[in-house]
Amino acid sequence: MAVTKTHPIKSTLKAAIDYICDPAKTDGKLLVSSFGCTAETADIEFAWTRRNAIDKGTNLGRHLIQAFEPGEVLPEEAHEIGMQLAKEVLGCKYEFVLTTHIDKNHVHNHLIFNAVSFEDYKHYRSNRQSYHEIRRVSDRLCKEHGLSVVIPGQDKGKSYVGHQTAKSGTSYKSKLKAAIDRLIPASADFEDLLRHLQSEGYEIKRGKCISFRATEQERFTRLKTLGEDYTEEAIAARIAGKARPSKQPKQRDERISLLIDIQNSIKAQESAGFAHWAKVNNLKQAAKTINFLTEHGIDSYEELEERLSTLTKQKDAALASIKEIETKAAELSLVMKYAETYRKLKPVYNSYRQSRDKEKFLRGHESDIILFEAAARELKKMNAIPIPTTENIKVEMVTLVAKKKALFTEYKQFKNEAKEHEVIKTNVDAILDEPTQQAYKREIEVVS
Repeated sequence: MAVTKTHPIKSTLKAAIDYICDPAKTDGKLLVSSFGCTAETADIEFAWTRRNAIDKGTNLGRHLIQAFEPGEVLPEEAHEIGMQLAKEVLGCKYEFVLTTHIDKNHVHNHLIFNAVSFEDYKHYRSNRQSYHEIRRVSDRLCKEHGLSVVIPGQDKGKSYVGHQTAKSGTSYKSKLKAAIDRLIPASADFEDLLRHLQSEGYEIKRGKCISFRATEQERFTRLKTLGEDYTEEAIAARIAGKARPSKQPKQRDERISLLIDIQNSIKAQESAGFAHWAKVNNLKQAAKTINFLTEHGIDSYEELEERLSTLTKQKDAALASIKEIETKAAELSLVMKYAETYRKLKPVYNSYRQSRDKEKFLRGHESDIILFEAAARELKKMNAIPIPTTENIKVEMVTLVAKKKALFTEYKQFKNEAKEHEVIKTNVDAILDEPTQQAYKREIEVVS
C-alpha cells in the first residue's frame, strides 16, 4: 500500500532538495535519480526554466511523498515505482529529483519537481483532480508490482499515520462513522440524530457542509468526507429504512463474465442463496459464451486459442510502440530544453572564455556558466551535435503525437478484445471440465 501526499515549495527549494538527497537517508545517494536536470544543480535549472515562464505562479516547485507499507517493498523496487509514477504523472515535461529514503521503518519516496514545465513553460496546476490522478497512478503501479493498495473512495488524502489509526479503528473519522451507524436505528430523523451526537459530546457546526468535532479533536470533520453512505441525504435515507447508497443495485451488465467456481467458493458453501444465484448465473454466462463463439465463427478450441494469441501479440506490439514513441518524445523534449539553454547562454560562455580575469567573471555569472556546461554535456551525451533547430524538433514532436494517438486507439481495441476472448476461453475451459459439465447438465435438468 502506497500513501501519497503533496505540498508546494515556496522559498526553500535548495534546502528541500538537499534534505531529500541526504546520503544517510538514501544509502549513500545510491537511491537518488533525476530527470531533465542533475540533483546537484536542480535548484539552478528549476530557476532557469521558471525565468522563461509567463505565468510563474508563487511556487518554486512541488514536493510529493509516496510512503509504502512497512516490510512490503524493497528500496530498489520502491525507487522504480517512484520513477514510473513521476514520468507518467509529469509527462516528462518537468525537471524532477527523486529519492528513496530508508531511514524510517517504512520505505518512502520523495519527489521534488519544478513548478514550471520546461516544454511549454506553463505552471503546474495542483488541484483535487491532479492529486486524484497521482493517487490513481500510484495505486495502479502498486497493483502491477503486487503490492496492496488503498481502497478507492475510502480515506482519501490520509497520511500514513492516518491510515494506520483508521485500520485500528482509533481515528476520529472512524469513531464518528461508528457513532452514526450505532445511532441511526434510535433516531427518528436527521435532526434527531444530531441531537444524539451532541449528547455524546460532539460539537456541530452548520453551514454549507455540516461538520463535527469530538472532544479533544483539533479540527472539525465534514460529514461529506466520510463517504457516500454518510452524506446528509444518505443518512436521512438510512434512517427512513432505505438501503445504503453503496449497496444500491448496479445497472445490469450485458458483458460476459467469468463462471463462478462454486465448488471452491467459500461464500457459496456458507450461503445457499448465493450458491443458487451462482448456479443460475453460470448457466446464463455459459449460454452467452456459446453465443459468442457462434457469432464470431469460432468452430474449435484451437481457433479460439489462436485468436486470443493473435490479439495478445497485437496488443503487446501496440503498447511497445507507444512506449518507444513516449521515450523518443521525452528525449526530444530534453534536447529542445538543452538546445535553447545552450543558444541563450553561448554568448555568456564565450565572454567567460575570452575574459582575462576568469575568476571575477565567474563570480558574477556562475549559474549561467554551470547551466551552459550542463547543457553542452547533455547534448553531447544524447548525440544532439550539431544542435537541431527548435522548429525541426517541434515538427517531429507533432508527428510523434499523431502516431501515438493512432496507436493508442488500436491498443485499446486490441486490449478489450483480448480481455473478452480471455474470459471466453476461461469459461470454455470450465465448461469442458467434466465435473463442471455434469453439474451443468444436472442443473439444466432441474431448471427444465
